[in-house]
Amino acid sequence: MENKKLGFIILSFSVIASILAFGFMNVLGRQTAALQCYSTNECQRVESLLGLSHIAVGLISFIGALGIYLLFFSTSEEAILKRLEEEKNMKIEQDKFEIVLKAMDDNEKKVLKAIKEQNGITQSTLKFRTDLSKAKVSQILTEFERKHLVKRESKGKTYAVYLTENF
Repeated sequence: MENKKLGFIILSFSVIASILAFGFMNVLGRQTAALQCYSTNECQRVESLLGLSHIAVGLISFIGALGIYLLFFSTSEEAILKRLEEEKNMKIEQDKFEIVLKAMDDNEKKVLKAIKEQNGITQSTLKFRTDLSKAKVSQILTEFERKHLVKRESKGKTYAVYLTENF
């Protein structure tokens, strides 16, 4: 939100400075017409001021563009911090998952990875995906439930398996 306020202030400053610059250029233009400028010192002074005023208009345009960017296109710090926090939480969850996997044998790793890939996977699909017997999958899932890693919900003749909120 601060970026929007800053953008509005910068844009307002740019508009005011533009009005002043164009007014000054108008005065210089009238002086040039009044002097019917040829190569006199007074005309050269007016022309140099006119050249400087063009540079000022360029700078004012840049400041105005910056104000428009901050007002309409810039993401706020809150959004950036929120995204960073989400990324950090995802990294922590991934690290926790990797630590849990280190304490398991190969079959348990296969089962837990398959559940993480497809949360809500059925036991029968899990059996095919891990290439383990029905009894072995059931035994591993019972052990995981005891450790509060997964939960099973009845789904017809089989169970749907979900990771608990630890991951």
